[in-house]
Amino acid sequence: MTLAKYFPILTWGRDYNRTALSNDLVAALIVTIMLIPQSLAYALLAGLPPEAGLYASIVPIMLYAVFGTSRALAVGPVAVVSLMTAAALSNIAEQGTMGYAVAALSLAALSGVMLLAMGLFRLGFVANFLSHPVIAGFITASGIIIAASQLKHILGIDAQGHNLLELIVSIGEHLSQTNWITALIGILATGFLFWVRKGLKPLLTKLGVGSTLTGVLVKTGPVAVVVATTAAVWVFGLADQGVNIVGEVPQSLPPLTLPSFSPDLLGQLLLPAFLISIIGFVESISVAQTLAAKKRQRIDPDQELIGLGAANIGASLTGGFPVTGGFSRSVVNFDAGAETPAAGAFTAIGLAIAALALTPLIYFLPKATLAATIIVAVLSLVDFSVLKRSWNYSKADFAAVLATILMTLALGVEVGVSAGVGLSILLHLYKSSKPHIAEVGQVPGTEHYRNVLRHDVITDPSIVTLRVDESLYFANARYLEDKIQNRVAKDKNIRHVILQCAAVNEVDLSALESLEAINERLREMGVQLHLSEVKGPVMDRLKRAHFLEDMTGKVFLSQFMAVKTLQAIPNNGTLNPSEIL
Repeated sequence: MTLAKYFPILTWGRDYNRTALSNDLVAALIVTIMLIPQSLAYALLAGLPPEAGLYASIVPIMLYAVFGTSRALAVGPVAVVSLMTAAALSNIAEQGTMGYAVAALSLAALSGVMLLAMGLFRLGFVANFLSHPVIAGFITASGIIIAASQLKHILGIDAQGHNLLELIVSIGEHLSQTNWITALIGILATGFLFWVRKGLKPLLTKLGVGSTLTGVLVKTGPVAVVVATTAAVWVFGLADQGVNIVGEVPQSLPPLTLPSFSPDLLGQLLLPAFLISIIGFVESISVAQTLAAKKRQRIDPDQELIGLGAANIGASLTGGFPVTGGFSRSVVNFDAGAETPAAGAFTAIGLAIAALALTPLIYFLPKATLAATIIVAVLSLVDFSVLKRSWNYSKADFAAVLATILMTLALGVEVGVSAGVGLSILLHLYKSSKPHIAEVGQVPGTEHYRNVLRHDVITDPSIVTLRVDESLYFANARYLEDKIQNRVAKDKNIRHVILQCAAVNEVDLSALESLEAINERLREMGVQLHLSEVKGPVMDRLKRAHFLEDMTGKVFLSQFMAVKTLQAIPNNGTLNPSEIL
């Protein structure tokens, strides 16, 4: 049982049959066709030779098939992680050098070790520190930067920059050097790919083509444009007219490689590797859980960390760069009927065949075509509607999303994602530092207690009940003190304060000290402090301290019981500690 937990292949592999094999093979064929141009394009985005994209899509997929729990997730290079890779390595080595390639291997290895360690120590919850709105904002800004970074390949010019402003300025400075043949190829390829995404399916459906064949033809759009533009460059000799091409790609399986173990290099890569690990895991687990829910399958986040960690370590040992689960290819894999992770292994075999046999065919592939592939893929990630949704729902979330987008665009992806992590944590602390505390009263004819500002309820002038809708810890303990002090100080009729604790799941030491201070202040005012509906684990923790012994009031099982007991005290006096149950 323990072995199967860490090797999910032992679970689904036992029930593998001919039907699953057939479905997996079909899905693998479709994903392989889609993945060939994508892999080449994302290597270009990461600043690496095109073959690195193929290498990063072979062994990592096989390792994930052994260790991963998702039956549809397709692991490999993705746009955002590729951009983050380029941003991290550009400050360390020059693109095209051996040092750059070794740094990419080291980044993948470091990311893999981090993911693996997080999985083994069950630290998947770390990803929860990134709020989904902030992630959406970061991905939107990254998509814009990625698209802008590819305009140099579309135009055939030299331009550099790590953020949107730098890219725009650099492109403007070199715009006069535009190669118009390259620009024509890039613009036509981009337009065709957009049309394939939006217009081809309705056209084929109108012509009576079956839905399965239609889906396959739509997914092979990038392959068609690769074939067409490569043939055009070869036939018309456009490479001699300044059109940048991929050139010679080694005709081989992934080589055995080793990352660097230099402390200086690893130190420089530590933060980027952590950010890539977190972003990659969040993107991957979101896709995996979404697809698994459609078939009522279960995803184990901690085991997913192990699967992704193994995949990245595999990439570092076979000439690749950081990888994660990709949204588009995973959806294609799912829609194509993939039954098990074996579909990924078959995809890896297809890519290995392509690396061995097909690489000479892409010699004349224009880089403008790969750039078009990237632009069309990443613009689907751009979603400014998150700003409208967050504005309507929560102004604090809107501020965090907007800040993440602006900082990513203005300062680059590393600063942007770091800001996203920091803003997510600060947003949580801000929200929980001022918890919702409602004064409640009894709903007539029931034993329920609700907010006095929202409902017509019964209250007692000598009793104040405050419902705390948050766990109590260091960030909000003082807020509770002030809330109670302000409420009691202005009303001389109050004799009892009840804290309704149904929503309190934790009371840390700082909060305990605040409760002790509240108890003492109320004692000096002649007011008793009581608790109601305290959860078992919280009660166990309170019993370890002296607070319950020193508390002037009582702990009640229910709010209704608390009020009825206190109302029965003659002359609205105080409850004798000896009456505490």
